Amino acid sequence: MAAYERLRREGLNLWNDLHTGDTGVAYEDFQARDFLDRVLPTGEQAHGRRVLEYGCGTGAAACFLAQRGFQVDAVDLVPDAIAVARQFAEARGLEVRFAVQDICKWPDADDRFDYVIDIFCLQSIVTDVDRGNVLAGVHRRLQPDGRYLISTAMYEPGRVYDDDDRYDPRTGIVWAPVPTQVTDSVRFGSSWYIPNRRHLTAEALRLELERHGFRIIEQSGQFGGELVCTLAD
Repeated sequence: MAAYERLRREGLNLWNDLHTGDTGVAYEDFQARDFLDRVLPTGEQAHGRRVLEYGCGTGAAACFLAQRGFQVDAVDLVPDAIAVARQFAEARGLEVRFAVQDICKWPDADDRFDYVIDIFCLQSIVTDVDRGNVLAGVHRRLQPDGRYLISTAMYEPGRVYDDDDRYDPRTGIVWAPVPTQVTDSVRFGSSWYIPNRRHLTAEALRLELERHGFRIIEQSGQFGGELVCTLAD
């Protein structure tokens, strides 16, 4: 994507560096670090445990996990993101298995992980079909006693969306305007929109995860967007 191409070209660290007011955040101070610090084991309890992060972006969380002693696999749809992530890991002397993958079309896999981690990726997976495919893929990859950790953007009461976006409270979908009809676009009035984000309420996200075979151990954060899940019995 163009955004990651720009990150790579300009030598920026994180996705937030592309947004005015969010620049200057150190690579190690990625979103959800405090959450991972709180819920993940440290020291000997971390060493050798396998982690899969999907939607890894420029790899800040993956590098953080590798520094803790986890064996880390990290995937992203965007080749430029993976290229930048590999550079950051190499510069820090860290071993992370990065790969370009479309998690909405994950193949069957024999690998099982102690942790599967989503850091602000799930809200970008919008349709029911794609979200179902992602959650089914997580289910197949998680150890029976493993943990699925999610930190995601949520519905916020009173939030005002920019650029003429439209929020559908029934589905949680944020629709973004496009100049003409394209794949997956719908018409509202005289304008075309595409599904851009999905901001669910805490209850709606919990119910979705339960429908796909997960049990929520903990749901926290200001709007309920930090979750620790395991496979349902």
